[in-house]
Amino acid sequence: MLQLRIIDAVVARALEEDLASGDLTSEACVPPNASARGAAIARHEMVACGGDVFRRTFQLVDPSVEVELVRADGELVGAGDVLWRVRGNARSLLMGERVALNFAQRMTGIATSARRYVAACPSGSSTRIADTRKTTPGLRALERYAVRTGGAHNHRDDLGSAVMIKDNHIVAAGGIPAAVARARARAPHTCRVEVEVTTMAELELALGAGADIVMLDNMDDAAVRAAVLRCRAEGHPPRGPIVEASGGVTLARIAALCDAGVDVISVGALTHSAPAADISLELTGLV
Repeated sequence: MLQLRIIDAVVARALEEDLASGDLTSEACVPPNASARGAAIARHEMVACGGDVFRRTFQLVDPSVEVELVRADGELVGAGDVLWRVRGNARSLLMGERVALNFAQRMTGIATSARRYVAACPSGSSTRIADTRKTTPGLRALERYAVRTGGAHNHRDDLGSAVMIKDNHIVAAGGIPAAVARARARAPHTCRVEVEVTTMAELELALGAGADIVMLDNMDDAAVRAAVLRCRAEGHPPRGPIVEASGGVTLARIAALCDAGVDVISVGALTHSAPAADISLELTGLV
């Protein structure tokens, strides 16, 4: 669940950005005491997400605004379906409209994309679809919630939540063995050590250093399959290290990567390239 304090902090910044000088159009055209009602409508099939953020946006503009969440987060809705309803001061509805929709469209788009990637995994597959840290600055909590809403999983929360040795760490540390050894000496015993590799030679170094997780970065399907077989032969733990595939992952590749036997497929596109859902807020009349 999204914590209210996180929602409020993000939404307050967005409202300050949009309303720093007021709403000139609404203040000029709409009577101050006019009340209205409206509905947020899906323009195509999508996975609803962001209802609480949508509602909280209007409440921070005007606590008297009423918001009904018609469809719950995670529900698949079709074109023309009503997602949420609003009722209250007309100026307040207009002031909150764009910010509320921006958040809802972004989160719904990510949830919808995540659902597609999860659905691309063959039936019975145990492979996880996960996001990455390629999120919009300041919106990570919302975007990662949307990933979960779509049925996918989250990778590490932040730089302090896991040891993940990537190419630049390897260069800076003087190689994979040195990087892993230093990580083992510094990291808590409860923390796994993940190493990014791009070749079979690098994979051998990571396995020799005792990596708990190996990330196969930008490897083609044949190389991924060979790498998985090598990891499974390692035997410590019984199935070898956790194997993650990442880089250049498209929807069309998901089935092949699952079939290769990887444990996790991390997809940056879930957050950095998900198209915003088309949702409109239509005022249906004065109250």
